Amino acid sequence: MRHYESSLRTNSTVDQAQDSVTKLHNSVTQALSHPNEQTLAQAENSLEHAENAVQHAPEGSVGGHGVDLTEERLKDEKERLAALEEQQSRIKD
Repeated sequence: MRHYESSLRTNSTVDQAQDSVTKLHNSVTQALSHPNEQTLAQAENSLEHAENAVQHAPEGSVGGHGVDLTEERLKDEKERLAALEEQQSRIKD
């Protein structure tokens, strides 16, 4: 099955930010299902990259299109990761 929306992508900074947030989502999901130091570190690294990408997203947007959605997705993933880290810190104590 062909993904038609991919042909519409311009590889703009917004597209890159969306991809980065998707990778963050995958990393956080992996850390949630297999919580250990390695998966948490990978999720933190993905978070850093996603925050940087989202920060630069407005530079390549047309009228801010897509930036708000990408920022909201980043916020959601940060909340998921923070909840996991809180849970892990309680387990260690």
